[in-house]
Amino acid sequence: MVYFLRRIAFFIVTLWAAITLNFIIPRIQGGDPAQAIVQSFAGQGQGVDPAQVQAVRLMLGIPNENLFQQYIDYLKAIGHGQFGLSYTYFPYTVTHMILQALPWTLVLIGVTHILSFFIGTAVGAWAAWRRNQLFDSLATSISTFLGTLPFFWTGLMLLYFLAFKLGWFPDSGGYSGHESIAFSFSFLKDAAYHAILPALALLITGPMGWIMGMRNNMIQILGDDYTRLARAKGLSEARIAMMYGARNAILPNVTAFAISLGGIMGGSIIVEQIFNYPGMGRLFFESIGNHDYPLMQTIFLFITVGVLTANFLADMLYGVLDPRVRRGGR
Repeated sequence: MVYFLRRIAFFIVTLWAAITLNFIIPRIQGGDPAQAIVQSFAGQGQGVDPAQVQAVRLMLGIPNENLFQQYIDYLKAIGHGQFGLSYTYFPYTVTHMILQALPWTLVLIGVTHILSFFIGTAVGAWAAWRRNQLFDSLATSISTFLGTLPFFWTGLMLLYFLAFKLGWFPDSGGYSGHESIAFSFSFLKDAAYHAILPALALLITGPMGWIMGMRNNMIQILGDDYTRLARAKGLSEARIAMMYGARNAILPNVTAFAISLGGIMGGSIIVEQIFNYPGMGRLFFESIGNHDYPLMQTIFLFITVGVLTANFLADMLYGVLDPRVRRGGR
């Protein structure tokens, strides 16, 4: 019980620190979003009217209070679930824009992350059990090769050959222009068709880290004393591999998976930019370029809360899977 209470307290303190940093970091970047908007209309190198800049500031509701008062207002707004208007997509609210982009990211990045984890963990466990055999050699060689490929290069190659040269898949977007967003079979089929290339780009390199991590952890555990004792007691190799090797080797992967799963809220900026996919990653990239503080802060908040929550759940799961953790290593 003490272990779980400590985890809860640590989660609360870390969440407050993350929210505070989320408020501070965008403001130390500098730049005036109102100035950037007026400059975009006037054109690069052209002068801007200070009255126009002030009018845009008033229209967007950019605060003029001191930093401390802005921080207090920020905490109150979070408590009420109000994140303000987006400077980039005015007059839409930040909540509206995130709700538009979040489902695309959850489906694409979420599904590929989960598939990568299960595929990589299963292949890594099998390679460790069959170490120094043909399957182990193939798995490690392919994983090492694919893991060294630059992620953006893989996406661009898929886009060039499968979309531009062969024309098998769409080259951009999340759905066709003639389709309206609705929960219908035709729209879901069209969205799935557009998601194939981004998903494939993620799945080519996604499982590689899980394969090597699981394999190395499991090989080490299969050589420990308690594993040799289980073998001496006459337990089958399959039971030793599953109950002793895989169960303990998967613990570090669970933590890494939880952290990466929490990061899904931010999407994959590279993939969504390459394929012009309408997810959180592209939205986040646009908010940075336009100094859209409300949108940027809210996406930061979603990412940090997602990572912290996933890490907290992983700590709870650790305590359930491994009694030594909650007993302080005794």
